[in-house]
Formats: sequence, C-alpha cells, structure tokens
Amino acid sequence: MANDGASGVKLHTRIVVGLVAGALAGSAVNATAGEATWVAWVNTNVASPVGQVFLRMLFMTVVPLVFASLTLGVAGIGNVGRLGRIGVKTLAYFLVSTALSTVVGLVLVSVVDPGGGIDQATRQELLATYRGQAEGLQLGGGVGFGVSTFVNMIPRNPVQAAAAGDMLAVIFFALVFGAALTRLSNDRAQPMLGVVGALADIVMMIIDFAMKLAPYGVFALIFGVTSRFGWHLLGELGWYVVVVVVGLLIHAGVNLSLLVRVLGGMNPIEFWYRSRTSLITAFSTSSSNATLPTTIAVAEHQLGVPPTIAGFVLPLGATMNMNGTALYEGVTVLFLAQVFGVDLTLAQQLVVLILSVLTAVGTAGVPGGSLPLMMVVLATVGVPAEGIAIILGVDRILDMCRTTLNVAGDLTAALFVARTETVVTDVTMPEAPVAVA
Repeated sequence: MANDGASGVKLHTRIVVGLVAGALAGSAVNATAGEATWVAWVNTNVASPVGQVFLRMLFMTVVPLVFASLTLGVAGIGNVGRLGRIGVKTLAYFLVSTALSTVVGLVLVSVVDPGGGIDQATRQELLATYRGQAEGLQLGGGVGFGVSTFVNMIPRNPVQAAAAGDMLAVIFFALVFGAALTRLSNDRAQPMLGVVGALADIVMMIIDFAMKLAPYGVFALIFGVTSRFGWHLLGELGWYVVVVVVGLLIHAGVNLSLLVRVLGGMNPIEFWYRSRTSLITAFSTSSSNATLPTTIAVAEHQLGVPPTIAGFVLPLGATMNMNGTALYEGVTVLFLAQVFGVDLTLAQQLVVLILSVLTAVGTAGVPGGSLPLMMVVLATVGVPAEGIAIILGVDRILDMCRTTLNVAGDLTAALFVARTETVVTDVTMPEAPVAVA
C-alpha cells in the first residue's frame, strides 16, 4: 500500500497530489464557469461516479472488517478467567486511556468549532448534495439514544443486522462471538480462528485495492465539492488538522504522562526519552503492527518490562489499544457534523464517544485502517459518511501522528501492568541498540 508499482511514488503522496489537483481544478471551474450546465454534467456523470466507486469499495468492507477485527481482538485475550487479574487490568487500562483520549478530542473540537465557519446556505447545499449521493449507501443505525439503544444492540438475527448495516448489533455480536471462542478448547477454537483470521486478511487486501483508487477517488470527490462551493470549504481543513494534532499532544503530554507517573511509577520525561525509537518507527510506518517488534524490544530493554508482560500486553495493544485513533475519530465526526450543520446532542456525542472507543478496538494496525470504521460512527449519528472525502488528503500525516500516540499508549499499558504484577527491571545501563523497523 506504500508504493505504486513501477512509478515508485508513495500512495500518500499521490493522494495529496489528487487532493491538491482536484481542489485547484474545482476552484478554477467554480470561479470561471460557476453554475454552467457542463459543470453539472461533469459532476453527475464523471466526478461523482468515480468518487462513489472508491467509497463503495470502502463501504463494502465495513461489516466483515468490524466482525473479524473485534472477534480476533477478544479471542486474542484468551481465557480471561485463566489470565485473571493481568487480563482484567490490561483491558481496563486500554478502555480508560482510550476513553480519556476521546474526551480530550471531543472537548477540543467542541470548543474550537473548526467546521463552524461554513455559512448556512452552503451547509444546506452540502447536506442536500451528500444526502442524495448517500441513498442506498448509508450505513444503518439510528441517531437516537436511550434505553432502547442498548436493547437494540442485541440482534435477533445477526445476519439480518449485518445486511441492514446495524453496526451496534454487529459490534455486540462480534464481542460475544469472540468471548465464546475463548471458552472452547484449543482444538475446537483454532479452525474458526483460522477462518476469521483469513477473513480479516482478505478484507485488508480489499481495502488495499480500494486505497489504490484513492488518488483518483479523492480528485473526483474534491473536484465535485470545490466546483460547487469554491475554495472556502477547504479553508476549514487547516483548523481541523490543528485540533487533531493539539488533541494528540494534550493526551500524550498530560494524560499519558500522568498515567506513567502515577500508575507506571516512572518519570514521564525519562519514559518519553527511552521510548523514542519505538515512537519514531511508529511515525514513519503509520502502522502499530509494523512497529510491534521494535515496541517489544523497547519495552524490555529500555523500560524494564519483563518479557512475559511485554509479550502479552503489547501484541494485544497493537490490536485493541488505539488512543490516537479514537481521538481522531471523535474529532473527525464532530468536525464533519459541524461542516454539514448536523447538531449533535449531548446524548449523540456520548454515542460518538462509545463508538469511537469500540471501533478503535476494531481498527487494523495498518495505514488507513481506521477509515472504513469511521464511516460507521458517521452514519450512526446521521452525518453523511461520504463527507470523509473532505479529510482524506490530510489523513496520511494525521495517521502518522495518531499511530505514534497509539504505540505510546501501548507502552504505558505495559509499564503499568509490569509495575503492578512484578518489580520493573531497573534499566540504568547504556541503552541496548534497537533497530528501527
């Protein structure tokens, strides 16, 4: 997914080129041709279909990706009763740290209101345009919240729920399915785990195919937006990027540093210094999975985490502990709600919080792995999921930033579990060399 075969140009570079070219072309058309008939024809018969093909490729992966990722994540815990307090503490830390990061993002985006600069007329036209494109494509799920929300999470028929795009029901079934697998004997569970694992690999391959279309899809989608609405809409994107990055820095510098000091028993400055190799690797690869070997080595050699703890917490964290991804999803959903003028109530923002945490658990630890699942959150609270095209051009740099925070969160979890289960090895000798993957 990094390169484009013979051209050798990295995919994220081509996506940015597609974004800039589409924005410039669309803005030029908007300024010179305005509402000419041929512009509408091009949008209807060329730009929109190309963009929709790309988006539909992503949409069709959502249900199998959620099911496979969450099932494998829960099954990977093993028998929670056997793992006892280590498993419980690890999961509790994952949930608390991820929820804290999401709260930071939601508060920040609500205060700054990066998407609030769009005038009402443009909002209404945006909403009408994307709502029309979303017919038959929007994922299921209502926007209400109450006792019935929790009751309806339990599907009468999981296949029917998947077909209807009821993602809360799919998530619940995946969690229960994975938990049930942990209760089976190994010889009985392994065949099913093999099938689900293969399903996850296949879905990621389909996403890889879809992302190869991303530069063209982004060009078409952004051309459609800017040819109708001009350059002003993309001006809000800069504030969105600032909010995401500042939110990530706040969670790292305040929340994780406090957790390292209070629960991990280590000086935060020393923690960040010792973790730098892993963090640099995460930033450069945008992949928690690709960074995992380096993360384990850093935890054992630089942070003094026993191999048994590092070997359990960190692989699980690469799948389930996504602090940065949850914050990014929460900010993006509220930003796009502001852009489209969708007023989310406090209850709906709570739904965003819960779903951001849950879908972050189901996010694959690879570049761009959060995009299909973020559509789940958007659709559930009534924001047109096609609006994700607006942020695709800056996703790569934000992916690098949020992956770095994901890996940092994994290391803090390992430090916490190691401290509460055993004495963390004193690492005062010169640092062992750790190769950057």
